[in-house]
Amino acid sequence: MFFECELEYDDQIERWNGCIKRIINYGSHYEIFIESRSSILVLFGSSSSGGFACIPDFQAGCYLTNLNNKFWNTEKLVAVLGKVDGTTVASALHKLFQKCIF
Repeated sequence: MFFECELEYDDQIERWNGCIKRIINYGSHYEIFIESRSSILVLFGSSSSGGFACIPDFQAGCYLTNLNNKFWNTEKLVAVLGKVDGTTVASALHKLFQKCIF
């Protein structure tokens, strides 16, 4: 599944593409593998405190809101992954929401 990413800074917009290569439903959480500027494995799901994302290869994780709220999720993911990778993961999750996968 292909998706587009967009990052705005200094009155410029940078765009790049990404692809979700694998989706696995474990029942309690999901695993996706993203190929973009980096290869990123993401585990995500719900907890009593809301949604979460864990990116083990980056030793990072954070809480998420509804996957449709791309702005809020981008803010949280950028804080733990950096601008490009955080934007990429948030864009991938938003695409999954749009396709009604979750």
